[in-house]
Amino acid sequence: MRAGFLATVALSLALAACGSEPESPPAAAEAPSGERLTVREARLADVAEVPASVTTRDIVEVRARIPGVITRLHVRAGDQVAAGQPVATITDTRLGQEAAAFGANAAAAEAQAARARADLERIRYLHREGVYARARLDEAVAAAGAADSMVKAARAQQGAVEAVAGQGVARAPAAGRVLVADLPEGAAVGPGMVIATLTAGPPIVRLDVPEGLAARLLVGANVRVRGLASQRGGEAAVGRVAKLYPGVTSGRMRADVEVPGLAPAIVGQRVTASVDAGVRTGLAVPSRFVESRFGLHFVRLLSADGSRAADVPVEVRPLPDGQVEILSGLKTGDVLVAPSRTASS
Repeated sequence: MRAGFLATVALSLALAACGSEPESPPAAAEAPSGERLTVREARLADVAEVPASVTTRDIVEVRARIPGVITRLHVRAGDQVAAGQPVATITDTRLGQEAAAFGANAAAAEAQAARARADLERIRYLHREGVYARARLDEAVAAAGAADSMVKAARAQQGAVEAVAGQGVARAPAAGRVLVADLPEGAAVGPGMVIATLTAGPPIVRLDVPEGLAARLLVGANVRVRGLASQRGGEAAVGRVAKLYPGVTSGRMRADVEVPGLAPAIVGQRVTASVDAGVRTGLAVPSRFVESRFGLHFVRLLSADGSRAADVPVEVRPLPDGQVEILSGLKTGDVLVAPSRTASS
């Protein structure tokens, strides 16, 4: 009976094997298509962005030299002025009164001197005739000399007051354009108060360079300036570092950049400058391998076995040659696949 049961089971297994189809092997995964790139280190131009402003080689200030009231302002912001041109007239009424008082003193001293000279001539005649002694003549000579000295002192005091009053005309120390002249006529000013600010010299771009970058900045280095009002279409103007100012103040150093075609009318504008500061190593890839979505940047990173590609977020920075520098998210040896939209175009 046991032998019959075993025969029945064997027959059932044989029939089941005859009725089933053979299983097929698993299909191999299809490798991602598209242009591939192996990430390698490269020598990159070290470009740093620093704040800058359009100015002139020198900025001069017209200051009041005497206290008083501005009775006339000869210029307005934007005017072109020549060296020595009057900018403002300051009047101090006290100086006029002092000048009148010293003028009266000078007139009185001249009258006394005239009388002393007349007395001297009369005493000299009488001395020749033997009427007066030599001592009386010497007294008259001394009195005439003292009177003449009094006249010179009074005239010097009057001239000093007039010279101070003449300083009430504030003049431009150099040729340039008026940037600021906002004090109204009738405003009271004191010595040293700024009346107007002028440009002097050709327009330049002045950089505010961090001290860490200052050591790598050289005269003649290329600088790209963006944001100039005179540049259309967002293009960058190219200039060269013309001067490095010695010394560091509050962790910053100044540098002047000569840019062709700068207009004096945009003096004071804030711009951004990209400075060439040598060469360094970094990871750079063509921009076509990077996608931007929702403000983030992604690359397609190929897996180690080459069977699939996954989107990986990266931090990038544009480079002047059309590539982008990978700041984070990739390492040397990673293989990238160009996005399908790029590969199909």
